[in-house]
Amino acid sequence: MRLLALAWLCASGFAQAVDADMRLKWFGSATSLPDHDATRLVGESPQFDQSADVRLMFSGGEGGLEWLVHHASTLLSGDGVALAGQAQRAQLGQGLSRSAFDRVPTDDARRVADLTWPIGDGKRHDAFHRLDRIALKYRRGRWAFTVGRDAVSWGSGRVFQPMDLFNPFAPTAVDRDFKAGDDLVHAQVLLDSGADIELLAVGRRDDAGDVTATAASLAAKVHGFVGAAEYELLAARHYRDRVYGATLRLPLGGALLRTDIVATDLQGGGWRTSGVLNIDYSFDVGPKNVYVFGEYYHNGFGSSSLLPLSQLSPLLIERLARGEVFTFMRDYTAVGGTVQWHALLTQNVTLITNLHDASSLLQTSFTYDPGDRQRLELGVTLPMGRSGEEYGGVPVAALPNGSVLTSGGGARAFLRWVFYL
Repeated sequence: MRLLALAWLCASGFAQAVDADMRLKWFGSATSLPDHDATRLVGESPQFDQSADVRLMFSGGEGGLEWLVHHASTLLSGDGVALAGQAQRAQLGQGLSRSAFDRVPTDDARRVADLTWPIGDGKRHDAFHRLDRIALKYRRGRWAFTVGRDAVSWGSGRVFQPMDLFNPFAPTAVDRDFKAGDDLVHAQVLLDSGADIELLAVGRRDDAGDVTATAASLAAKVHGFVGAAEYELLAARHYRDRVYGATLRLPLGGALLRTDIVATDLQGGGWRTSGVLNIDYSFDVGPKNVYVFGEYYHNGFGSSSLLPLSQLSPLLIERLARGEVFTFMRDYTAVGGTVQWHALLTQNVTLITNLHDASSLLQTSFTYDPGDRQRLELGVTLPMGRSGEEYGGVPVAALPNGSVLTSGGGARAFLRWVFYL
């Protein structure tokens, strides 16, 4: 809190007016675990978890100089927190981290600045607070600069984001209000043609906790137009690899076609190519507004067959751990849409299918918006697959009796409430 107060005083020194907002969030879930799930060795099913979050948002500025500070206090509690501690003691391995619940960032181990502080923890809870945004922004003419902790989103995927190298949302992430911030320097310039160029540097720490160039990202992206089409070109050094990307967005009648292609030149030799191709369309059915989309995704780091976690490619494991990739195999489709049943009630549906083993993951939710300040979301995530298939349970380890322990494959119901002050 002392750092927050200091940021507040410094910012107030050059800001004539301060905008202050607050977001209150509560997220609860119940997960039914199959008998072959590894967590059943140390816990029961169903598994109940919840998180509560208070996000304080301050911003202001004068002239072309702006600043922002977002401070979040978070409480995680339930069976997931308890099982994570037991799993670590039992050395059950991956897939059982405390931070996995609702994918809430719980530390800054990889970021340049450690702006996360513990409040207290126990067998079934973990409380902490952190600065998720603290940045200065300057705009003058055609130039814009950002220095500090902020978020950048690149790419045009609907469900999968191979071109977003910086904390992309997971395909089934429920809380998408705020993307986790990175410690970065960002510059953007608008050209006479209407195109723009972005330069980005993201600092990170390596496995030893040192800020090094091998853990950082340097990127340049050009965004422009050719007739009715829109394009982006990306060149980056991301960790130890070189990454090149291209995006094309093209209107087709009332629909919009998008594609991202990303090629990674590995430091150890060889190339991996990932990409998405999607199309979406909005239309009316009577008084109801309907939005539909379809997407194909190729994961160049994925496996052609589902292997136990310990046998997966180190290249894939590394990107899973960094939160850049969320699938184990290579080819997937995603279809879904949104139906506005009422001015205040909307339903979202997404079906993800693994094209190698035909297992699928269905997520649907109903969102009730009684006003601009409040939102209530109720939904379910249903895996459809057998043990040993990606969405039925990824193999983790074999037991002496011949049975196989898995991770994932549990159905989950969730309830999320958000209120803005």
